[in-house]
Formats: sequence, structure tokens, C-alpha cells
Amino acid sequence: MILVVLTGGIGAGKSSVTKRLAERGAVIVDADGIVRELQVPGAPLLQVLADRFGAHIIGPDGALDRAGLAAIAFKDDESTQALNEIVHPAVRAEIRRRIEAERATDHVVVLDTPLLTVIDGLAYDGMVVVDTPIEVAVGRVVEQRGLPEDDVRARIDKQISRQERVAMADFVVDNGGDLPQLEAQVESLWAWIAGLAPAA
Repeated sequence: MILVVLTGGIGAGKSSVTKRLAERGAVIVDADGIVRELQVPGAPLLQVLADRFGAHIIGPDGALDRAGLAAIAFKDDESTQALNEIVHPAVRAEIRRRIEAERATDHVVVLDTPLLTVIDGLAYDGMVVVDTPIEVAVGRVVEQRGLPEDDVRARIDKQISRQERVAMADFVVDNGGDLPQLEAQVESLWAWIAGLAPAA
């Protein structure tokens, strides 16, 4: 197994890259997807979140109001930390379970995560950063998710900077251009991954 961590800020277009890697045969472990699975109606994690942030974050149908939770949880550092302390341990455990299930295979496994705290203590073979100019990222999120621009910028401010992220990268995908440019970069990325030696 070759394990690659793929990260990038909100609106960077990580999913566009992972979709193309999956088409080439990669197994994608999607941290955001795992978060959503752990927050389906009736999931134990929902009650813990409601206890901390208020019952109103759960709708009449039992579903989490993700936008409502975000509005509370990202308003100050203490609330963000509380959210992370509730969600991250469960997410980390599920990420590791899925990676271990692939350990004995010859698959390329791509862990797609916006938050690098989930990889603490995890041995991986390469770090890929999807990098996008902030104005492009903000425009994408506003258009695609319908979030207010101020909210998107507040989320970006809570993340590590582009410079810090790129400095950690073994491979950078510039996703500030059009789809043909992205396709070419993913092809180069796939060739780079093929040349990695799995960690012992």
C-alpha cells in the first residue's frame, strides 16, 4: 500500500483532484465524508454536539444543521476547539480503521483531509497540497455552496495559511486554473505517486 495525504484549504478543489485519482484506481479515504457519516440522524456524536452547542443544531428530522453548527462553532477559538475535541477522535479512529483495511494490498490510498490534526502519528508516504489563490477559493465556495462571503473568509482565517501548507508539501497541485490544466497536473501527480516507495 502507498498512503498519500492530500490536503488544501476550503475551496481549493481537493474533491476535483481526488475524483480524478479515483478514476485512476486510487482508494479515497475522505475525512469530510467520514465526518458526515458520523453525524447522520441518530448517530451518538449528534447528541454530544447538541449537549455542547445547543439542541437547536438538530432539526425536526433529526439531521444536523451543519450551517447552524458552523455559525456557532467557528465564531471563536474556544468553540472551534470544543468542536474539534468532540469530532476529531472519532474521525481519526475511523480513518485508521479504513487505512488498516488496505494495509496488506498494493493499492494507492489517498487520505483527503482539510485538517492535518487527523494525521498525528500516522505514517504516510507523501504529502500532496492542492493550492488555490484565496480569491478563487472564496468565489468557488460562495458559488458552489451558497455560503456568505464573510463566513467563507472567517473559515479561511481559522485555517493554516497557504504558505504554511505549501511548505509541508512533497507535491503541489496548482488548482487556480481551468480543468485541462488540472488534468495535466493530476497526470503528473499520479506518475509521482507511482514512484513512491511504501513506508516500512
